[in-house]
Amino acid sequence: MVTRAQSRRLSRQRSIHDVRKAQGDLLEQGAVPVGVRGIVADSWLRSAAAGVNADTSDPPITLPADLLADYRAEHPLSRVFPLLYDVAGRAAEDCDSVLAVADERGRLLWVRGKPAVLRRAESIQFVEGAQWDERHAGTNAPGTALCLDAPVTIKSAEHFVRPVQRWSCAAAPVHEPVSGAILGVIDVTGGSAVDAPQTLAMVRAAARLAESELARQSLVAAMRCPDPGPTAWPGPHHPVPEIGLSGLGRSDCAVSIGPRTLRLSPRHSEIMIILAACPTGLTGDELAYLLYPDDLISSTLRAELVRLRTLLGGQVLASRPYRLTCEVTSDWAAVSAQLAAGDLAEALRLYRGPLLPRSEAPGVVELRGALDRALRAAILASGQPEFLVGWTRSRWGADDLEMWQRLCAVLPSSSPLRPVAAAAAEKLDADLAC
Repeated sequence: MVTRAQSRRLSRQRSIHDVRKAQGDLLEQGAVPVGVRGIVADSWLRSAAAGVNADTSDPPITLPADLLADYRAEHPLSRVFPLLYDVAGRAAEDCDSVLAVADERGRLLWVRGKPAVLRRAESIQFVEGAQWDERHAGTNAPGTALCLDAPVTIKSAEHFVRPVQRWSCAAAPVHEPVSGAILGVIDVTGGSAVDAPQTLAMVRAAARLAESELARQSLVAAMRCPDPGPTAWPGPHHPVPEIGLSGLGRSDCAVSIGPRTLRLSPRHSEIMIILAACPTGLTGDELAYLLYPDDLISSTLRAELVRLRTLLGGQVLASRPYRLTCEVTSDWAAVSAQLAAGDLAEALRLYRGPLLPRSEAPGVVELRGALDRALRAAILASGQPEFLVGWTRSRWGADDLEMWQRLCAVLPSSSPLRPVAAAAAEKLDADLAC
């Protein structure tokens, strides 16, 4: 008679066998696996396109010991790591698992667990300083969570690299509280016990706790250094603060001015983006045309600018012409800078989506289109499958027929990804012809 425990064990073994067979179908026959979770199948495609070897790939050490200590001491997550270890690390150790915290690139900054478990983790290069993003390690919870910007569990055989399939892992990204930028990822890696939904729930809770603690620390720091009102900004002979803007993939802009970080309204976000692109300034009519050409009522614009100046301070926003009076950095300019430097991989890592995608202001539409065209052109010119797959698997590039066609053109006929790309291109072509 088969006991309930034996039945569960047999069911699990059949599930692992099915997933491994599906992965074999993907790699050898070029078919998208049937019965495998969509996020896993998509991740396998990205891993294969990046050239990850399913049998032998080891993640590289990209933060050697002589650099690791200083780097992680300056990382924002260092301020909450003791809390994370107390909340999730001890629980992981009790279950013969390890707690890992990685940065936004997937580099492991901390790996904590019992010595015996850590030694086993070393066999797959799951160690501090190793790069565990999908491009270097294939499908795994830290890398896939960063790629999707969402919590995820990867169970044993769902890992792309077969030596890692003895492990299961659950991970969740941690965000900067105001801007929403990814700071890193929290992960618990271990045996079959990690498959339980409670593990992912714990990791998600730890990530939210980290974000809350970072927000609390920022608030305490702001209270110690009170934010001056608009009338108390430095005089004309004092340095003007630097502005940092974040608008990629967002419905509004986050603006950082010294110790302050503000979330702007959609209209104020559009004004800031346009002014950041025109450092010499704009007249009222020019600014109004770039915001709403069909509604050139000057009083409407003046009212918006008065409210914006109240938020930012008189020393930040000047008039006659309207302009920002300080150094401005932005996440979209950072992407452009990496493209100009020829570092497409870094540009794609920084690109979180189209600039203010819901905006219809002509000035924003033009900037958004220019950046997307430049990025697409660089990806198409590179001919590197991992970049093409990354674009076509994103929510903004899934319907990009030219990118799918380019992917078909660069993949060899023996590639398991080519039938997938060909089918997607054929479907999009047929849809556009209707």
